[in-house]
Amino acid sequence: MLIQVGLLAKRAGITVRTLHHYEQTGLLLPSARSAAGYRLYTLADVQRLHRIQVLAKAGLELAEIKEILDRDLRSMVDVLSVQIALLDKQLRGIQTLREQLMGLRGAMAAGAEPDLESWLQTLELMTMYDRWFSKEELQALPFAQQSDALSGIWAGLVAEVQSLLAEKVDVADPRATDLATRWMTQLEQDTASNPAFLTRLNEMHSVEPQMREQTGINAEILDFITRAFAESKLAIWARYLTPEEMAFTRAHYFDRMMEWPALVAKLHQASRDGVSADSPEAQRLAENWLELFQSYAGTHPATQQKFRLAMQQEPHLMKGTWMTPAVLEWLQQAIGIMMQRRMSQIR
Repeated sequence: MLIQVGLLAKRAGITVRTLHHYEQTGLLLPSARSAAGYRLYTLADVQRLHRIQVLAKAGLELAEIKEILDRDLRSMVDVLSVQIALLDKQLRGIQTLREQLMGLRGAMAAGAEPDLESWLQTLELMTMYDRWFSKEELQALPFAQQSDALSGIWAGLVAEVQSLLAEKVDVADPRATDLATRWMTQLEQDTASNPAFLTRLNEMHSVEPQMREQTGINAEILDFITRAFAESKLAIWARYLTPEEMAFTRAHYFDRMMEWPALVAKLHQASRDGVSADSPEAQRLAENWLELFQSYAGTHPATQQKFRLAMQQEPHLMKGTWMTPAVLEWLQQAIGIMMQRRMSQIR
């Protein structure tokens, strides 16, 4: 039995663009094409997609997943075991939350004064954070403090987005780009400028219904903010690039956007650990960074230099990147070493 690309994307809960990207990178190739040219996938292809999704949820990057699958280091039984373990962890957290809620309900039924809904919301949210962050991390994560002031800020931001969506405001509208910039600036501050915290918050939002209910942040709001913030940067790059270069960037800017947070988190960790810029680990990270950069900047050196110039002259382009001066300096050293080695190989 063969399945077309559109139906596979729908059933898997991903986009057709994602499947196209998997094909371009050699991660998942369709086994056939229809007479009309549509990509067709077999049972084996669907099983491979399942492995990709499981390993991605376990925190692996696409390049690492491809290496694992190409070497066939994990059988389907192993992959299913990984997924079952992840689900078991979630179930344990849910059971713990249920027991706490039942205890709280019983106490209040006996005459406790606090407002039930307020306590339930706080308990749900704090229990949820406990499943994803250690006590030490929670102390360093402003987003999890649940202060009235911080809750009010985010409630206001969400209300602003909802208002713009109701008005059908375009993502390139100055009101949208300004709001997206304030949103991302606040998010970077409330994750303590730690990209690892951001990655986990994103994952929490995708799998924890309580978080979506408590914050009011849904997929439509996230998509609007993401695209509006991108427009704020694309408008700057348009001043540096030719129309042809800009067309390429706009067409590919979103292709691999979701891979950036995990990579930046690894860069932070390597910098903190004092990993040498010429080590194999640093060189792999530098290659990964260059690959993602080229996905929207292209491979022409002159065009890439325009992006670097813009980054140097436009402070706004650094907002929402979670890159600190120390991490950026470490990355530049690693990239410099990588480029020198490539040049020596050419000679």
